[in-house]
Amino acid sequence: MTVIDETFAPRAEEGAAGSVAETQRAASPTIPTVHQDAIAAIMGASHGDPFSVLGPHKVGANTWEVRAVLPEARAANLILDERTVPFEKRHADGFFVARVEGEGRPLYEIETELWDGSTRRRFDPYGFGSSIEQYDVAGLREVGTNLVYRILGAQAGRLDGIDGFRFAVWAPNAKKVSVVGDFNEWDGRRHPMRLWQDGGVWELFVPGLEPGGRYKFEIRGPDGSLVPLKADPVAFAAEHPPATGSILHGLGSFDWRDDGWMGSRGAKDPRHAAISVYEVHLGSWMRVPEEGNRYLTYKELGERLIPYVKDMGFTHIEMLPITEFPFDGSWGYQPVSLFAPTSRFGTPDEFAAFVDTAHEAGIGVMLDWVPGHFPLDAHGLGQFDGTHLYEHADPRQGFHQDWGTYIYNFGRTEVASFLTANARFWLEHYHLDGLRVDAVASMLYLDYSRRAGEWIPNRYGGNENLDAIDFLRKTNEATYSHAPGTITVAEESTSWPGVSHPTYTGGLGFGFKWNMGWMHDTLHYMQEDPIHRRYHHHNLTFGLLYAFSENFILPLSHDEVVHGKGSLLGRMPGDRWQKFANLRAYFGFMWGHPGKKLLFMGGEFGQEREWNHDASLDWHLLDDPLHRGVKDVVRDLNRLYVSSPALHSRDAEAAGFQWLVADDSDNSVIAWARKGAGGEIAVVVSNFTPIPREGYRIGVPAGGFYREAFNSDAAQYGGSNVGNGGGRDAEAQASHAQQHSLSLTLPPLSTVIFLREG
Repeated sequence: MTVIDETFAPRAEEGAAGSVAETQRAASPTIPTVHQDAIAAIMGASHGDPFSVLGPHKVGANTWEVRAVLPEARAANLILDERTVPFEKRHADGFFVARVEGEGRPLYEIETELWDGSTRRRFDPYGFGSSIEQYDVAGLREVGTNLVYRILGAQAGRLDGIDGFRFAVWAPNAKKVSVVGDFNEWDGRRHPMRLWQDGGVWELFVPGLEPGGRYKFEIRGPDGSLVPLKADPVAFAAEHPPATGSILHGLGSFDWRDDGWMGSRGAKDPRHAAISVYEVHLGSWMRVPEEGNRYLTYKELGERLIPYVKDMGFTHIEMLPITEFPFDGSWGYQPVSLFAPTSRFGTPDEFAAFVDTAHEAGIGVMLDWVPGHFPLDAHGLGQFDGTHLYEHADPRQGFHQDWGTYIYNFGRTEVASFLTANARFWLEHYHLDGLRVDAVASMLYLDYSRRAGEWIPNRYGGNENLDAIDFLRKTNEATYSHAPGTITVAEESTSWPGVSHPTYTGGLGFGFKWNMGWMHDTLHYMQEDPIHRRYHHHNLTFGLLYAFSENFILPLSHDEVVHGKGSLLGRMPGDRWQKFANLRAYFGFMWGHPGKKLLFMGGEFGQEREWNHDASLDWHLLDDPLHRGVKDVVRDLNRLYVSSPALHSRDAEAAGFQWLVADDSDNSVIAWARKGAGGEIAVVVSNFTPIPREGYRIGVPAGGFYREAFNSDAAQYGGSNVGNGGGRDAEAQASHAQQHSLSLTLPPLSTVIFLREG
């Protein structure tokens, strides 16, 4: 096999502080042998200290006894140097013992004769010492490190010159843990693990294993009963659902080609950059109907999705959760294997190649990350070692009523460390450019979606989840410290203060926050018939009262096109032409508004039906000129947004915004100026009625020629082609408290964006 991780440093068992295993015993004047009770416990898969029984044990001067569990063997030999020593069978189910002479601890192989007459030769896992140090185990409690994915899981490597996999899992309350898999016929007697008492980590190096095999952990809880077989919490690959096994993979050694991207990423300030995000569910963006409606692979997504996103002018892709999850209908929001890219679309290396391809095209990749809850699936984290290890025991703290899921115990340092290391893993190992953190509000409030008596106050009597707050702050500090240029984004639906403020000022430390209020208000406005919009004008203007209190992203996400809400186009009022005109005008309003942008797939070409995760988007709609027109609107808005500092460089600063027309509710007209850090000026004007308005005067901040850079009513988009002949010169006529003004033609149901030149 190819060794892809660092060589494990061998550890002498006698010096392994905190380990109960002592495989080198002091010499005895007599020649003892293993007790029958110990053999029975080993063969019953209930012995909690297998290294005290199995492997080489010094039983006299220069005399070693080697013990092995070989239920598959009819007979066995110990191979040591050039010697062959037969094993003696001590238990009918396959407990074997051999004795050899030698001064030092032997490194040997076991040759087994199987019941079918074939032979197999391998190194004995119990012939190796530990490759973990006590400081490794202690470091797992440090929130902010990446030791969880460096130490735990199935790590490929070399010990004493022999290739294999080291398994390590945190299960402090278990009586016994074994690794089971294809390599041992899923027999829990074959590979019981050693326990590091001070830390609760079970560990075993199994030589000779190759990547690709399946495995799980067999765990006896504190009462001695077996819990359901558990997937590895730190598995780097997993079986294709509905299968639930973990896959031997190791951390991997992908040959990245994105050094330039990674180097330049850290030099940018995201607050001043153009960020336009295309939110994607990889399983339903596009399928292959001629092949049973199958998913695209990561490779095919790299070949189709990446060029599409680049052509559309988006700067980032945000994937709905792709950490391995058992149920398609959860869209990934009930993950089980947080360190494994879902196998639905390919292998971990193919996922890395997808990210690399995006970076080569100049596209950032973000992950929708779910630390707020996890599902009850038997192979998952719930009651992992027979106790409430990852979750709170009290359902008032540990059970999410809305989603029927467990809630992490953020106050347990090992759990917080596990989650923070996972955030770092995706940014560091897979070079992702950001994390959108799901359901932050559900984490912040102890009484989230609970009635009186269904929650437990914090130590001060309040409803704030102090442990979750601390966890989120430490996670943001860790990601920004160790992955320069990446961003974290909070989906936080309340008015919690300082979500995107630095932790040193008392904030949560996120880079950005979804502006859920803007989304709800403006969608509500757009759903109104234009004749009634004058009574809802405040829904357009209210968001500017708080627009600069956070670093906002304006989200039109998947949540707005599911659960009976219909599509964005379907929510627009009027006849067919008006529906498309409203949607085009709304997109222009959004891209001209302060805040970074996010649009869920399908919205960019006016998907007509509600999103269905089991089917491809309706790409055939692009045969319709009106749908093509919406797609061209989004493409041109993205390109204008990216190329115009006035529209993005001060997205999060009040100095970059100036009201021009805020109070013309009777005409449903709204206008403002956007100002770049270098003095650039853009003027955004929306007319949300189907009435064109001639000679509409708007004050502007400075003189000069204002080029009509975007008009949602242009004929190329399917509009009526009313406009301003390419632009207007500002006149020295005061209006709206400005010394200069423009006399404009406002097209019906439109947004027009002007850029000042000269």
